[in-house]
Amino acid sequence: MEHVSWTRMEDGTKEDYEFLGAHYTAHSQGELVENMVNLLKVMEGPKLGYQIDRYQHSLQSATRALRADESLDLVVAALLHDVGDAIAPENHSATAAAMLRPYVDDETHWVVQHHGLFQGYYYFHHMGGDRNARDVYGDHEHYDACVKFCAEYDQNCFDPDYDTLPIEDFVPMMEELFARPSRVHGVAPIGMTTDIAVN
Repeated sequence: MEHVSWTRMEDGTKEDYEFLGAHYTAHSQGELVENMVNLLKVMEGPKLGYQIDRYQHSLQSATRALRADESLDLVVAALLHDVGDAIAPENHSATAAAMLRPYVDDETHWVVQHHGLFQGYYYFHHMGGDRNARDVYGDHEHYDACVKFCAEYDQNCFDPDYDTLPIEDFVPMMEELFARPSRVHGVAPIGMTTDIAVN
């Protein structure tokens, strides 16, 4: 079979969806890391007033996390925490978190999802906002982890003189992370299923 015979999903059979699932899985696994790297590289070039571009910021964030012996989940999350800037600048934290959610632990997902608000501690007050807006989550179990992430792997990662590692050093880590089975029920490729659900 080269392709399914139907044009409406309601007409598909179990065999059709197994066939599609195999094709989708092979394609998505083969392209996912490259697509993530390409999203990062979209941020290369314009510095937007900073001393480095957002691509170098991302690499620097991941480099600092790696050198601090953080988990694989957090290192890759540090690399990709701002990747949403390229496609959803008004909602970049949630976008990056959604892309990582099937593969990272709950704490890392929460940190990425909320880092934009927590990062505001460093500048909201200069723009008429509340630098302590993050405290709405003060009782959350991952509050301290997000504070630490922003302090150690985000707000300080704009240094043009820092010895930042190249993207090639992080590709094997991304390959390992994105080869994991999805942790999120209901988002597996067509014809495939997942067993673990997270809230």
